Amino acid sequence: MKKETLLMRLDEIGESLSNRENTIALLALGSVGVELDRLDDYSDLDFFVIVEDEAKESFIDDLSWLEETKSLAYAFKNSDVGYKILFEDGIYGEYAVFGKSEINHVTQAEGRVVWMNPSYTLPTLSKAKGNIPQIKKENIEFRINEALTNLYVGLLRALRGEKLSAYRFIETHAFNNLMGIIHHFEKENKIHEDLFNIERRFEVHYPHMNKHLSEMLSGYNHIAESAQAILDYISNIYDVNFALKKEIEALIIQLDKKES
Repeated sequence: MKKETLLMRLDEIGESLSNRENTIALLALGSVGVELDRLDDYSDLDFFVIVEDEAKESFIDDLSWLEETKSLAYAFKNSDVGYKILFEDGIYGEYAVFGKSEINHVTQAEGRVVWMNPSYTLPTLSKAKGNIPQIKKENIEFRINEALTNLYVGLLRALRGEKLSAYRFIETHAFNNLMGIIHHFEKENKIHEDLFNIERRFEVHYPHMNKHLSEMLSGYNHIAESAQAILDYISNIYDVNFALKKEIEALIIQLDKKES
């Protein structure tokens, strides 16, 4: 039932906006936007509200247009233009409010127009646009060598006793560098790619990687195992420098003994 409630809540927000002056449109994004086929009971609301420029601040400061649909149990202003919210019935959402003159310069994925004032025409409103980051990397040699040196430095820090820093170097920095180029080495299912976040639906996009994830990301108390798994994977896809690989392997052995 939550799926139906999410879509109904958006329609209710659109109706609330339609009854107010200076409102232009409601744009739904993500699984409540154009990707409705992946909408499920774990989805939430993600939307933009577009108003006349002079009305923007009033719609940011006064949330009565939202509370007309359902009372809010929680509202956190997480940016200058929007909030993270929780309605009393458990529906969670994130949104931003933009003035008409801003909408052509907003960075966004493709969206779905839930409601639009018939007096306006905004041809680019629902289109993907803006400064969309390049989450897939093409510089394979650079990323792999960054990952290898992340492993090396991380292992040294772990041996020094700086486990948190080591964990971040190995399971965050090294893994992220590898993740950015994984499309060059693994068959990809191009299903609803998130333009801003490569780990979203990663298990669906790269199913062959699922067996490696728990090994590469084995946790704070298993840093040596994570480093070994990442090194093994890189060694299978890239001709790793022999001297550097030997040094990393020696550090893994030292840390493994220390962790044991």
